[in-house]
Amino acid sequence: MAKVTFQSGDSRVTAACGIVAELNDAGFPTLFAGGCVRDLLLGRPLKDIDIATAALPDQIEAFFPGQTVAVGKAFGVIVVLRGGHSFDVATFRTDGAYADGRHPQGVTYATVKDDALRRDFTVNGLFCVAENGEVIDYVGGVADLGARVIRAIGEPEARFREDRLRMLRAVRFASVLEFEIDSATWAAIQAHPDWLTSVSAERIATEFVRMLCESPRPSRGLNLLRESGLLAQFMPEVAALHGTRQPPQFHPEGDVWTHTCLMLDDLPAPRQPELALAVLLHDIGKPATFCEQAVPESGGTRIRFPNHAPVGAAMVEQLLQRLRQPTARIEAVKALVAGHMQFVEADKMRRAKLRRFLGAREFPDMLELMRLDIRYSNNDFTTWRFLKEAFESFRAEPVLPEPLARGRDLVSWGVEPGPELGRLLDELYDAQLEGRITSAEDARAFVFRGRSCS
Repeated sequence: MAKVTFQSGDSRVTAACGIVAELNDAGFPTLFAGGCVRDLLLGRPLKDIDIATAALPDQIEAFFPGQTVAVGKAFGVIVVLRGGHSFDVATFRTDGAYADGRHPQGVTYATVKDDALRRDFTVNGLFCVAENGEVIDYVGGVADLGARVIRAIGEPEARFREDRLRMLRAVRFASVLEFEIDSATWAAIQAHPDWLTSVSAERIATEFVRMLCESPRPSRGLNLLRESGLLAQFMPEVAALHGTRQPPQFHPEGDVWTHTCLMLDDLPAPRQPELALAVLLHDIGKPATFCEQAVPESGGTRIRFPNHAPVGAAMVEQLLQRLRQPTARIEAVKALVAGHMQFVEADKMRRAKLRRFLGAREFPDMLELMRLDIRYSNNDFTTWRFLKEAFESFRAEPVLPEPLARGRDLVSWGVEPGPELGRLLDELYDAQLEGRITSAEDARAFVFRGRSCS
């Protein structure tokens, strides 16, 4: 009989065990359920701690007065608040028919076994007894954990018809846990990738970003998504990277897909979403800008991607808006994609332009994106080292200091509001960044130099 060991000193575990013990003492059989049991068996850090019980929703609310939120009551789920943590406490149930590819039309309260059989994958269909850690397994989940297999409970197509996001979840679990997908489960995914089009963009994005950020090697999940046909359903722009050739003298590693996968795998998990998405999407403009030109002197051809960074940035904005991502995330990823080629000319930049580049909020992420890009292309870090050293040299002072003069100062000096004032402000700040002016008096003299102000 498999058993789990609970993490000592974890306040969430302590609070959850208290809820389970109180319900059991009151005569309602109650167990830990689902992913937390899986993660305990695998020795992985716990994320959510879910609880399953024979108590009905009304009974749960009555048992924990003032400590519940009825967000999922129609589906038998009550959130219980304890010790600064929240726990989903769900009544053992079976689901009715699924009319919308996400929600059952109703639920019927049932036994522990029935509850296990309604779940998505065997590794998520496990329960355990809080008092002794004994695992209850009606679906073969323990064996599949040992075999490192993601397998749908029951008939795979039926599970995916109920909730079509489960196809993407199968890939996420396989990628994050580094498991294989059972052949029947995989065949059902490959047969119906178009079912994913009926799933909301927000739910797809949540699963995908988790896969991208949590997987030891995101290339595993990306290749499964591509091979199954799922990726083309929600990110056709990324699927197009596969097979897009690159100039071998600059990219001996292979096509744009291979280049991108290598970069992602070299970014340690857990990854920050904005940087992970920027790495994934940094070359998204290459398929659209691909051109192959004849080189008469050699008799061969040359592959180029003119303006692929700005083209890619515009594509990123559309793609992430389509996936309903937060505006701040969209702007951050867009800036990284737009600027990732600027390092090529960095050592030739004027000092003011360089400092503006180094002072951008996203520059530390930009530096890491550039490192990965160079590592999996020509491996020439000369310019990258120049940027890194320049950035480090500004650590003792703000890279972008406060301006010595602002618009109100120029107005007080006699400059009329308008385009001319904005141009002067830019020129003043460039002069400040380049060290040509160092005080407000210098700024005023700069403005009056060559001008006649009354």
